[in-house]
Order: sequence, then C-alpha cells, then structure tokens
Amino acid sequence: MKVRHAVTVLAITVAFGACKDKQEPVRQIVTVEKAGTDNVEIYGEYVGQIRAKSAVEIRARVEGYLEAMLFEEGKRVKRGQPLFKINSDLYRARVDKAKAQLAKDRAQAAKSERDEERLRPLYEQKAASQLDLDNAVAALESAKANVAMSEADLKQAELELDYTTVRSPIDGYISERYADIGSLVGPGGKSQLATVVESDEVLVDFSLPALDYLKGQKRNVTLGEKDVNRSWQPSVTITLADNSVYPLTGIVDFADPQVNPKTGTFGVRAELPNPERRLLPGQFTKVKLLLDVRENAIVVPTKAVIIEKGGAYIYVVRRDSTAEKRFIEIGPEVNNTTVVERGLGPDELVVVEGYHKLTPGALVNPVNAAIKEEEEVQP
Repeated sequence: MKVRHAVTVLAITVAFGACKDKQEPVRQIVTVEKAGTDNVEIYGEYVGQIRAKSAVEIRARVEGYLEAMLFEEGKRVKRGQPLFKINSDLYRARVDKAKAQLAKDRAQAAKSERDEERLRPLYEQKAASQLDLDNAVAALESAKANVAMSEADLKQAELELDYTTVRSPIDGYISERYADIGSLVGPGGKSQLATVVESDEVLVDFSLPALDYLKGQKRNVTLGEKDVNRSWQPSVTITLADNSVYPLTGIVDFADPQVNPKTGTFGVRAELPNPERRLLPGQFTKVKLLLDVRENAIVVPTKAVIIEKGGAYIYVVRRDSTAEKRFIEIGPEVNNTTVVERGLGPDELVVVEGYHKLTPGALVNPVNAAIKEEEEVQP
C-alpha cells in the first residue's frame, strides 16, 4: 500500500510539471495604430522679395519749364489724371503755325485741281499740249503731297502740345516729385518727374532649388501652368516681418525656364492681391509654397518608422497576433506623419510603441493607441 501511494504522488507531480511546461508564452504588450489615408499637403519654404506689379516712371516727353504739379505726393492717382504742367506757349505757337501752313497747302491744292480740270478738256480738243497737261497733273500731285505733309506736321505739333500736360499712364500710388517747379525738364533737362506704382496686386519673387523643381516635374506639377484637371494649384502664403501670416494667398504665375548657373536655382514668381497695401514693394518675406498634394496617401506616425542601412521598416501586427517586420518605401514626412509609398495597406495595425522589444513572429498583446491615451488622461 505504501508503494502504491508513492507511485500516485509521483504521477501527480509529473503531470503538474507537464502542465507548467505547456503554459502560454508571454505576449509583449505593444501600442498599435491603424494605418490611415489622408490628402497630404507638401510645402516648401523660401525667402522672397515683394515688388510692384507695375512701376512706371513718369517722364517729360517735351522740353520746357515746369509750371505746376497737379497731384498730392504719396496719394492714389488714376489713369489719365494730369500730374504736371509744362509751359506750352512754344508748342501752342507751333500748332497755330502748322494749322496756317495746312490751310495754305489746301488752298494751293484746290487751285491745282481746278487748273488740271480746265486744262484736260483743252488737251482733248487739241487746244493744249501734252506738256501743259503733264505740268498741271504734276502740280496737283505736288500740292496734295504738301497737304499730307502739313497734316502730319499739325498732328505732331498737337501731340507735343498735349505732352505739355503729363498724365498718369496707370492707376496707382505716386511718389514724391523729382523736379521742382520752374526747372527745365524734358529731353535737354531732367526727364524723370515721378514714379507711379500699382500696388493693389503685388508680385513675390523667390528662388526654388532645382531638387524641388524636379520633384514637381516627376509628379507632373509644372509651376506657372494651371492644370484644370488637378484639384489644387501651387498656392503661396507669405509671412511678414512681425511673423504674422498674410491672410490672402497667391498663385504661382511664372517659373524661369532655365537654371541660374551661379545659384543652381529656378526663379519663381507669384501674384498676390494687396487691397489694403499691407505688402510694400521691396519687402523681404518668408514664402510657403504648396508643392504637391498626395491624395489618399497611406500615412503612419513617424515614430513607428525605424531607419537602418537596409532601408526603412515598421512592425505590423498580423491577424494571429504575431509581429511582422515589414520593409517599406517611405515618402515625405509632414506633421509627425510619414507617407508610405509601398509596402503597407490601409487599416493595417502598425506598432507605434514597444517595437524595440519585438522580434519577427513574436506574439503580442496589441493595445489601441486611442484607448491608451484615454486611460492616461483619466485620474
């Protein structure tokens, strides 16, 4: 009986040890998050300079003494508005002289026409020679040419008289005057009188690195050309000197077709509205350019991506709760998320915390990142 009891105890002990050996392996607790999709906006930041859309130099086109200034410096002027008055006595006299000469030539042309009309019937009746008729025709043609020349002289004289009133060629804001009243201005004197700047819209010039430009070409994004088939356009936002963001955006309307050999960059220009004149020509500013939009791109938290010499990889949790080391091709990083170009599908579970404890095929106990955050927030 004692032997049977000892055998029974031994059997129970062996069975207990076998059960202990068959315990479930330890699962690593990891934090996971589903791979999502998003429209990822990719920006580039550069230094730009603002300039006026139009800046026109106001110059005297005829010579004379400046008589009057007809505007207020620094204020808005309209197209065609008189700005300066140059003494016009000489030019008015030239107009009067040209009118008199034109009247004289027209009278001579009328007489030559009457002479030709009288002589032609006489020639047909053999009462006048061919030479007499030729002389009459030549005199008429010469008189008509003199009329045409006098008309041109009168037009030129009237233009010069009109130039004595200097007008604004565009709408904009005018600078201070560059010549004083009484000064001799024009071809023989000081020509530039002021500058009119159109600043309701401004241009921003900046340089784009060749690498950014080529990346856009690969994505069929050509700066300066509007693509109606694309849901977005290369827009520009600028930051002012006080670090405030200008509320209105602009559109790139020009990109230089060649690279600057000294800097290796492309010249780019954007146009921005400036109704309140907050942007002043000559200002330097920070330019933020929308280079690309990756629509429905697969994104993962950047902290989940491990970079090594062989490439980039992440850990993915399979349906059987095992960890898989997945090599991926990554794209740009935006706002702490990284675009995955290849190697990952949407809604796959990606390990974002605890991956340093994992090996391929390890059993895991996945905890959703959102649930973990809620538990940490609760007291």
